[in-house]
Amino acid sequence: MRALLILLLLSTAGMASAQQVSPISVETLKTVDKELSSDAYEGRAPATPAEDKTVAYIIDRFKAAGLKPGNKGSWVQDVPLVEITGSDVSPITFAGGKTPLSLAYRTDMVVGTYRVTPKVALKDSPVVFVGYGINAPERGWNDYAGLDVKGKTVVVLVNDPDWQTPTLDGLFEGRAMTYYGRWTYKFEEAARQGAAAVLIVHDTEPAAYGWGVVQSSWTGPQLELDAKGDHLDQSQAIGWIQLASAKALFASAGKDFDALSAAAKVKGFKAVPLGVTASVSFSNSIRRQASKNVIGVLPGTAAPQDYVLYTAHWDHLGRCDAVKGDDICNGAVDNASGMAGLVALAEANVKAGPARRSIAFMAVTAEESGLLGSQYYAEHPVYPLSHTVGGVNMDSLNVLGLTKDFVVTGAGKSELEDLIVPLAAAQGRVIKPEPNPERGGYFRSDHFSFAKLGVPMLDGGSGEDLVKGGSAAGHAAAEDYVTNRYHKPQDEYDANWDWSGAVADLTLYYRLGRELAEGTSWPNWYKTAEFRVIRDKSRQGQ
Repeated sequence: MRALLILLLLSTAGMASAQQVSPISVETLKTVDKELSSDAYEGRAPATPAEDKTVAYIIDRFKAAGLKPGNKGSWVQDVPLVEITGSDVSPITFAGGKTPLSLAYRTDMVVGTYRVTPKVALKDSPVVFVGYGINAPERGWNDYAGLDVKGKTVVVLVNDPDWQTPTLDGLFEGRAMTYYGRWTYKFEEAARQGAAAVLIVHDTEPAAYGWGVVQSSWTGPQLELDAKGDHLDQSQAIGWIQLASAKALFASAGKDFDALSAAAKVKGFKAVPLGVTASVSFSNSIRRQASKNVIGVLPGTAAPQDYVLYTAHWDHLGRCDAVKGDDICNGAVDNASGMAGLVALAEANVKAGPARRSIAFMAVTAEESGLLGSQYYAEHPVYPLSHTVGGVNMDSLNVLGLTKDFVVTGAGKSELEDLIVPLAAAQGRVIKPEPNPERGGYFRSDHFSFAKLGVPMLDGGSGEDLVKGGSAAGHAAAEDYVTNRYHKPQDEYDANWDWSGAVADLTLYYRLGRELAEGTSWPNWYKTAEFRVIRDKSRQGQ
C-alpha cells in the first residue's frame, strides 16, 4: 500500500510539474471557447452569416498569435459547398404488409438526400433487409452477394457484425468499429450497389449516440461538397429509422427483427426481401456557397517546404431542434474547445520561435457534415501531402481535469503513437486502449481525411481515469456528456470547467509537434496499416 501511495504521489507530482512548465495559456483556452460558443455565433454553421463572424475571429486570433497567412498570402481556402434543405417531408409509408405503416419525420425517422435535385419522390420501392450492408471482399463478406437492389430500398444495421464482441478479436476487429460500420460507408456502398434508398436502423449503443443526435444532425440544412455531376450517382433518399419503427416494419412484413439481426452477424448471411414497398417524398431548396478553411503558418528555417500540421474544426450545427426553448447548438466542447487549443498552440509555437520545418495551423469547416473541409483540403492541398510530415487533430478537449491516462484513437496504426508514449510518461501518464472502440472515433473526425491519403495524424486525448475521482467518475462524466449535451443546445460554455486536463493534452501535442518540426524524420504507418501503401507511394523520390 505504501509503495502504491508513493507511485501515485510521484505520478501526480509529475503531472503537476508538467503543468508548471506548459507553454499553453489557460486564459486563451477560456477566452476563445467562451467567445466561439456564445449565442452571438449562432452555433457556427458553415455557409451562414455566422461563418463570416467565426472566420473573422479566427483570423484575428491567428494574426495576434503571430502567424503568417497560410495560403499564398491569404488566410483562407475556399471550400465549395452545396446546401440542401428539405421541406414538405412526407411520412415514409410501407405498403403490402399485414398492416400499413407510416413513419413520421423527426420522431420515427429522418430522411434526406445527397443528390442536388429540387424534388425526391420514391414510390412503391421494394424493401430488402441487407444485414450490415457490407461488401468486404478481403474479409470474405458480402451482404449484397447475388442481389440486385436497383430501384429498391435497403434497410441496414449500424456498426459491424461483431461489435458486441468484448475483445478486439474478430473478422471486423471485434469491439472496435471498422470503417465498414460507419454510417457514411453504409450510404456509400448502397449507392455503389444502385439502391434507390437506404435506411439505417438506429440503436443507441452501436450507433454511439441517442436519437436526439440523429434528429439534430439530419434535419435542417445539409451540406455536401459542390462537385461535378451533382451527386446524382448517389441513392435518391438516405436516412435513419428508430429501432422500434424497424421492429414494427419487420412485424408488418411477418419477419422477426431480432432473429434476422442475429443471423446478419454470421458470415454467409443472405439478404431478405421483406415483401413490402416504401414511399416517401420531399422538396429541396438548393444553395451553393463557398465555405472557408482558415490556415495560418509559422514558416520553418532550414526546411520550410516541409510541414507539421495541427487541425481542428471550427463548425458546429448552428440552429437546431429546440430543447426547452433553446435552438442554438453552441458546440462549446465540440469543437470550440479544439479551436481554443489550436489558437493556444499557435501562440506557444510563435513564442518558442520558428522550428526547422514549417508548422501550419488549420481550422477546417464542415466537419459535422461529413469531414468536408478536411476532405477538400486533403484532395486540394495547399502544402503537398508528400511534404506534410504529420501532425495532430483536436476534436473536443478534456474540460474535466487531469487524468492518469492518455488514449490514442484507433491505436495500432502509425509511428506517431511511438513518439507520444515517452511524452505521456514524462507527465506520469500511461497509454490505455480506447474505452469505447465500438463508437468508431477514428472515422469521425478530420484526421481521417488525411489518413485516407497517407498522412499520419494523431488523434487522441485524455482517458477516463481522472486524478480526482478515478475511472468511475471519468466514465460517468463522459457518458453524461454524450447523453445530455453532445450535438444538443446544452453543449454550452461553463466557467467552472477544469482546464488542467486539456492543458496536459495540449502540452503533449505541442511537444510532439516541436519534435517533428525540429527533426528530420518522416513518421510512417505501421506495415499492417491500410494507409501505408499510399504514404510510401507519395514519399517516393522525396
